[in-house]
Amino acid sequence: MKILTVGGAMVDAIAIVDSDQIERITMRNADTSYLLMEEGRKTEALDISTHCGGGAVNAAVAMARLGHDVSALVKLGQDSRADQILTGLESEGVSTRWAMRVAGQKTGASLIIASHERNAGIFAFRGANTTIRADDLKPEAFGVDLCYVTSLSNESADCFPEIVARAKAKGALVAVNPGIRQLSARQGPFRECLDRIDLLAVNRVEADALVAGLAGKFGEGGAKIEHDPDRPLPDLLTRGFEGGGFHMTARAYFNALADCGPRWVLVTDGRDGAFLATEGRLHHCPPAPAEVVGTAGAGDAYCATLASGLAAGLEPAEAMVRATLNAAAVVGHVDTQTGLMDAAALDAARAAARIAVESWAI
Repeated sequence: MKILTVGGAMVDAIAIVDSDQIERITMRNADTSYLLMEEGRKTEALDISTHCGGGAVNAAVAMARLGHDVSALVKLGQDSRADQILTGLESEGVSTRWAMRVAGQKTGASLIIASHERNAGIFAFRGANTTIRADDLKPEAFGVDLCYVTSLSNESADCFPEIVARAKAKGALVAVNPGIRQLSARQGPFRECLDRIDLLAVNRVEADALVAGLAGKFGEGGAKIEHDPDRPLPDLLTRGFEGGGFHMTARAYFNALADCGPRWVLVTDGRDGAFLATEGRLHHCPPAPAEVVGTAGAGDAYCATLASGLAAGLEPAEAMVRATLNAAAVVGHVDTQTGLMDAAALDAARAAARIAVESWAI
């Protein structure tokens, strides 16, 4: 299968810090915690390393390892970070023919602090990632089976409707994994593209950002999911979705998005697994057991594996289990790519896995 990924390319510098060396504060009444560093003090790290990353790069590597013919449309500067990214992609068999290098720009970079529960804090410099323009989108790049669009910011986000239009014009299946910045600052143009998106993949925070717009069109509240009272629903399905002062039940939320166009709607919820709505059913796959070393890249691994699986014709439950296993392999490493499995390894993991996917009518 031919695949194009579009979006971010970064070089990640990852610092692993022992929990005794950095303080953490968790808010009592919110799902939020903070890592605290003392000003003027040098903090000892267990290790500091650099790796290739970024949404489009991580997704490209994930799908290339699964045996697909993948190319990446990314924008880089003229610097050593760009050299590292291009070398890394080529070593994974990802085509760089659509990668652009721009004089006077710096390649994106991030600093990842991994400590305590390894739910990393990340400083991001987006650099050339924000400068994709319409004339960078060569029509021939979109002659693929699957176009996978990751988070876009600033000028690049302005191109999102054109990216989707060019992919659909070539008959590609379009999978989109937007970021919170895009959904917050450019939600109007994003929503206008929903009828041309096949798979929408967001995490819980990003899902909440869509509530106000959906509630304005479809109304608040909504019917709840009918279920066996002896089998409690996962927390997200009980809580529903909230944003901008509006609330929608999970059933109403997923149905509203389906009415907007996407065939598949995915919401990931960390330790509570992932939820995939399609054809009047909502599927839930719990996470696979894993020793967490770092969480960066887990979402990219999940969404890329799911998108390529669905595009290849897998049933939703099977695609979800495979995505869960690949994401679990990623969190066993500090960086975003070391744990990504090839097709044979994923097949073996799937054969050994005992993961039950539940589903409900919506």
